[in-house]
Amino acid sequence: MRFRYSTAENGRPEKKAIVYTKDEHQIDRNEVDPDALRIVERLRSNGHETYIVGGAVRDLMVGKKPKDFDIVTDATPTRIKRLFRNSRIIGRRFRLVHVFFGPVIFEVSTFRSLVDGTIGNTFGTIDEDVLRRDFTFNALYYDPFSETIVDYVGGVSDIRRRRVEPVIPLKSIFVEDPVRMLRAAKYAAATGFKLPLLLKWKIKKQSPLLAPVSPSRLTEEIGKILRSGKAADIVRVMDELGLFRYLQPNASDRLRSDQAYRNAFFASLAAMDLVAKTDGEVPMGRLLAFLIKDYLDSLVDWKANNVEAYRNALSDCRAFVLPMNPPRVELENAVRMLFRERGIAVKKARTFEKGRRSELVPDAERSRLKAEVNPGEEPPAEAVKKKRRRRRRRKSGAGQGAEATVETEPESSSD
Repeated sequence: MRFRYSTAENGRPEKKAIVYTKDEHQIDRNEVDPDALRIVERLRSNGHETYIVGGAVRDLMVGKKPKDFDIVTDATPTRIKRLFRNSRIIGRRFRLVHVFFGPVIFEVSTFRSLVDGTIGNTFGTIDEDVLRRDFTFNALYYDPFSETIVDYVGGVSDIRRRRVEPVIPLKSIFVEDPVRMLRAAKYAAATGFKLPLLLKWKIKKQSPLLAPVSPSRLTEEIGKILRSGKAADIVRVMDELGLFRYLQPNASDRLRSDQAYRNAFFASLAAMDLVAKTDGEVPMGRLLAFLIKDYLDSLVDWKANNVEAYRNALSDCRAFVLPMNPPRVELENAVRMLFRERGIAVKKARTFEKGRRSELVPDAERSRLKAEVNPGEEPPAEAVKKKRRRRRRRKSGAGQGAEATVETEPESSSD
């Protein structure tokens, strides 16, 4: 174990951070994405202090494979963009850089200062940047080349004690960003770490701060929960802390008032977690189907096989998942999937049929209709769209005005 020092105001050296070696933190560098290593190497070779930071370091320390690798550096976004042609600067207020390696995106941010609080956008130093991090286990800086972890806030100790400890003072951490409450609950459930009593009390007391949070941010957080493979555990913790009512108020009300619905809902989430863990990148529509399944079962008369049932179910489900605002096509896919499980196939409207409503077709009837199709039959003549050609009329002489265009008659089908 080593220590990092800085100069105090009185000019004397001051201990700032603990530096853990590979033998102490036990992270295997081979578990780090090779492209993340390339980014760190290029930034460091160009004179920039650079680390892997956040959830990836936490996951590596607890033996989990990180889903993504975030990188932090003292290089500005403009400088990072110059070093990586496969990148782009994103964000209006909080500017950072996405570096692309094929379909994989690495987020590279610049050290921020505390000049404007913990949510400001002024560039700073690593000593300031660490104090903006939400929880101690997310505030560890890993250098994959020296294979050391720089720990300013006791994050390594908290991981070993399996505790969720805030970096930012409790009086301001959730006031500045209420979504941090959701992350605290999510981290506790996903890792099995404990929430200290004072932290739990603060979350319960300040949970109403989530009410004005934008639907887009809540939708993003719900999406992460659904894909986590730990959704059932996370929702249980959030329900206990009074947070789930702000993510899914309609489902939350039913969980508290209907024990049968509660049992079925958590069984559906457990089934979704199994799919999320084993099936790789799962489409959002498939995950949403688990979220709305039990509500749809209590709502739809599955024997009433008509198009009105599907349209009403889609409308009701959109209202049910509010304030979550998933892409319309994903919610349609989820409802269509649940209808199909009940033996009712919903014909998906083609792009050229915009404005036409979806139709319900029982599986048996759909098979019969397919069997009756004659593959060699020409489509009706009126269904064939004729192209019109445009041509320019030649100038017929001086003084005759500008060129005009004329439309020819549709081509004959025999051409």
